[in-house]
Amino acid sequence: MKTIGLLGGMSWESTLGYYRSINQGIKNALGGLHSAEIVLYSVDFDPVEKMLSLGDWDGVAESLSLAAESVEAAGADFLLLCTNTMHMIADQIQDSLGIPLLHIADATAESLVDQEIERVGLLGTALTMEQDFYRQRLQDMYGIETLIPDMEERRFVHEVIFQELCLGTVNTASKRQYLQIIQRLAEKGARGVILGCTEIGMLVKQQDTRVRLFDTTAIHAEKAVDYALT
Repeated sequence: MKTIGLLGGMSWESTLGYYRSINQGIKNALGGLHSAEIVLYSVDFDPVEKMLSLGDWDGVAESLSLAAESVEAAGADFLLLCTNTMHMIADQIQDSLGIPLLHIADATAESLVDQEIERVGLLGTALTMEQDFYRQRLQDMYGIETLIPDMEERRFVHEVIFQELCLGTVNTASKRQYLQIIQRLAEKGARGVILGCTEIGMLVKQQDTRVRLFDTTAIHAEKAVDYALT
């Protein structure tokens, strides 16, 4: 079994989901008392978020690259960056490492391709929904078109992530509005919706809607299990 490296804490609420899902996946695959071999570096999210607010991506890249190097030095065979938004600097982090980084958008795209989905909705932070690093990767590498909510809906989705979910708060009213946004994306032609922030799976689940959901935390964790056992 390979040792899985996790760079988490962004937020720790979703990193908890990674840890649980990966260990459950290894247990299901191997049985008995097996669990995953994991090296976890959980960063303090507050200073990272402050750098994001200032647009200091060089500072974020330097900070997370140093953390990733610590994970590699501790014996990880590959790395998962346990957040969608920070994949904006995935290439810089990968360049600092001698081990592979399993990109969350690639894992998600492979799941979409398996289900023959070529048009999908995307929910996430404002950066994930609006910048090219995620949507363009899906388009250029996998031929998948991405639809995003309108401006006011994007603002709401972003605020719920940072003001509620990252703090461990699950609000019924917010869930209702998320489900309405998901339904509107489906009405615009999305054949599924990516939960493109690792906290969103805390709020909405597949049993809440008929629209197919692609929870990036679960998909990324499953990819890690497969890679660790290959």
